[in-house]
Amino acid sequence: MELKVAELSDIEATLRLHAKYQIDSIAQVDKKDGFVTTDFTKEELTDLINQEKGLFIVKEGEEVLAYVMAASWEFWSRWPMFIHMIKELPKLTYLGETLSTQNSYQYGPICIDKSVRGTAVLKDIFNFSLWHMSKRYPILVTFVNKINPRSYEAHKRKLGLDVIQEFEFNGNSYWEFATETSKALPPV
Repeated sequence: MELKVAELSDIEATLRLHAKYQIDSIAQVDKKDGFVTTDFTKEELTDLINQEKGLFIVKEGEEVLAYVMAASWEFWSRWPMFIHMIKELPKLTYLGETLSTQNSYQYGPICIDKSVRGTAVLKDIFNFSLWHMSKRYPILVTFVNKINPRSYEAHKRKLGLDVIQEFEFNGNSYWEFATETSKALPPV
């Protein structure tokens, strides 16, 4: 398996993985194991790669087995959820720092194929993306929908992120997390 910053040639394989676990297309029986709520287009992933270098993947051959998206708040500001989160940043502190669009970035979604869940892939791809983003930002911020307890457990227990608040948006309840990017280890 190869960890890498995605290139434009990786978009189709990333979208295939995404479609398997997106809330609108995932099999009902698989929802208990986690899902991704936001839908993405080829154009949005192209922007994420070209503007942010913010799509991190695990590949085996031509298949993408996992991805993490990470980008500036400016990139995410095209979606209403992130506009809401940006407005809330100045009200939040993490490790004594008031959060801002300059000192933090939005991490996620993350998606891992069922075939490699329970392996080191989660920690490996998370650390890989954290290390790359640490060159630009000291703080990672993300959120998890409360109807997705598997994702909460992965972020809290397995990755060690800190809950910084709970919030409501568009009729849904969320946990918001943060962590220091300085925790990242250089890729091996």
